[in-house]
Amino acid sequence: MSGINWTFSRMVRAARGGPPGAPLMRGVVEIEPGHGEITSAVLHASGLSVFEAQVNGRPVSDEVLAPGWSSYEWRLRYRTYDVTDLVRAGDGTVVVGFTLGNGWACGYLGGQRTRGFWAERPTLIALLEIAYADGHVQLFGTDDRTWQSGPSPITADDLYGGQSIDARVDVSGWSSDPAPRDGWAAVEFVPFDHARLVPTTGPVVRRQQELTPVEIWTSPAGRTLVDFGQNLVGWVRVNVRGESGRVVTLRHAEVLEHDELGTRPLRTAAATDTYTLSGADDTFEPTLTFHGFRYVEVDGWPGEIAEGALTAVVVHSDMRRIGDFECSDELVNQLYRNVVWGQRGNFLDVPTDCPQRDERLGWTGDIAAFAPTAVHLFDVKDFLTEWMANVEAEQSHHGGVVPYVVPDVIKLDKPRNGRPRESTCLWSDAGVWVPWAVWEAYGDIEPLRASYPTMTAHLDHVETLLTADGLWEGSFQFADWLDPNAPPDDPFRALADMGVVATACLYRSADLAARTATVLGDAAGGRRYVDYAARLKAAFNEHYVDDDGRIKSDCPTVYSLAICFGLLGSEHESWAGARLAELAAANGYRVATGFAGTPFVLHALTRTGHVDTAYRLLLERECPSWLYPVLMGATTIWERWDSMLPDGTINPGQMTSFNHYAFGAVADWLHRTVGGVAPLEPGYARVLVAPRPGGGLSWARTSLDSPHGKVSVEWHLSHGEATVQVSLPEGVTGVFRAPDGTETDLASGLVALKVTVE
Repeated sequence: MSGINWTFSRMVRAARGGPPGAPLMRGVVEIEPGHGEITSAVLHASGLSVFEAQVNGRPVSDEVLAPGWSSYEWRLRYRTYDVTDLVRAGDGTVVVGFTLGNGWACGYLGGQRTRGFWAERPTLIALLEIAYADGHVQLFGTDDRTWQSGPSPITADDLYGGQSIDARVDVSGWSSDPAPRDGWAAVEFVPFDHARLVPTTGPVVRRQQELTPVEIWTSPAGRTLVDFGQNLVGWVRVNVRGESGRVVTLRHAEVLEHDELGTRPLRTAAATDTYTLSGADDTFEPTLTFHGFRYVEVDGWPGEIAEGALTAVVVHSDMRRIGDFECSDELVNQLYRNVVWGQRGNFLDVPTDCPQRDERLGWTGDIAAFAPTAVHLFDVKDFLTEWMANVEAEQSHHGGVVPYVVPDVIKLDKPRNGRPRESTCLWSDAGVWVPWAVWEAYGDIEPLRASYPTMTAHLDHVETLLTADGLWEGSFQFADWLDPNAPPDDPFRALADMGVVATACLYRSADLAARTATVLGDAAGGRRYVDYAARLKAAFNEHYVDDDGRIKSDCPTVYSLAICFGLLGSEHESWAGARLAELAAANGYRVATGFAGTPFVLHALTRTGHVDTAYRLLLERECPSWLYPVLMGATTIWERWDSMLPDGTINPGQMTSFNHYAFGAVADWLHRTVGGVAPLEPGYARVLVAPRPGGGLSWARTSLDSPHGKVSVEWHLSHGEATVQVSLPEGVTGVFRAPDGTETDLASGLVALKVTVE
């Protein structure tokens, strides 16, 4: 429990039988006289809802969807706002008001049309602390005696469904005028354990930027369509004037199909906002929901849509952009921009799989694959550390199992055939891989220390699942999920053997846990996990690798994992690299990996001396490839390599998202190999600069605002010679590794080098 005196506050909700929609809730308190000037005023708030808070008629913050989504059973985050100026403006009276939405706690979640997993109706707990000059502190909390609730213009709200607002409902003065309000009723008490309250440590969700339409037109079916030019996450702010009672409807989708709005990938998510006009100038902004969309279908608009009438508002967690990449190939640049936009859209309080359909869950496999890219693009240390606290909470209450999604709504939903609650490779390995990526990127030992129990609990539990041969076989696995060779209706049918993938991933986790133990000074843990990893490595080679080096199932993913994780001896690794390059050529340099293999395939080729093959894979244009979606007009990373088929129709699979970041893990290779920047020590205290020009690129540059300052590398190629400019911040040293393997020490500052490129 936090250090705040929550005993003055109770969890409350609007009384049953009140008006439909998002309730308004408020309390009125008089400033206590005789204590001198108000020196400070702080408002703490949380609830099983999403809320917007006002004091004396003014918003307390510009954040949205507070307090966000966490593992509510054990961690309900609260927000703290400095409201000193707002309280002082109250002329002796303070009105504290909240708008409550369903959010994650009460609304629909998952794909089985289920809602209210954590609360039937939105709840609120709040505490206002007013400090005076003489040291007196006045406390005013939510209770079921003085607080009241009433109707709002928001008649419906849901994250999947959208939001409805009726501008004819007049609530002026509700959060500023202390006079009693007609029709408002007392709130009711909800039993609640205050020990669940924890402070928010990660970034909050805010409006980040705005986009205007690039085109508005009439579809063949006579519908008005709007293109914002970018697949984004957020909502549309509407400025409109029309007759009172007219209803304007906005439906959202990511793509068009047959020149109409392509809504089938949304499944049961309506993604629709409706606005009832007042007859005057109305502004609507549906801040209790969010949509993943590029296109909007507008119905009921009065007359022509004027300039400035529709504005797309981009919403995500407040992360600072720290990394960048650009090169001479504009298709690769667009691919990179797609990766960036994919992270923006899916880092909305938790790292989700997708932001548009009836899912939007914190799938652990996606972030396990993408974490090394995520930590380079944005400063996500606090974001991922906060999420890992939820991982620990879920795992510690389920026998060491890191679940498929965090927060884990699946455990509360109807059971899914073939998907027991048990550890599964890559997904559960996120409990190890994500904190390690954070440690490497930022060099802060505390998040690593906090996650160490999660790492060890995961490994200790999976050890109980191993076969007598020491392999991770026989249990449910997603494994190399969405291998492009799998049919649209059966994404499990990957080329890679599930046991090979699982055992390899577990080896990496054991290896990283051993390294973590060393960093933290846990000598006994270090010995245990070194031995654990050694046993897995021996079993892997005995049962999966033949005398020539061929790995069971003989496909790109198994070689990529074995090479990158260091599972093979030098002779077998060399053969595996050659085999991986041979398989790539035989497949026409098209991608043949899914979630497990894709983050590693280019690294594996590079490590084994096949960088030219890696470039061929990167730059291939035929489907499946990274550039095929770019050529099809993608502005984010797709869930499937062929989410849209070449004829412009949507993939028939039930899972067909156009904003999934996992396959954007290729940007890690762009940073490290094309750009040439990687950490030699955690937090980039020392830097490896090792660009590998190729693929016909004539130049590339990458930069990173590391914890020690800005690191940048830029190279230009001419007549077989590359000129490389390196800039390291003060106090940071590094190593320059030429394509032939020779190394040169680098000091802080700016240096230029020339190297021969074959």
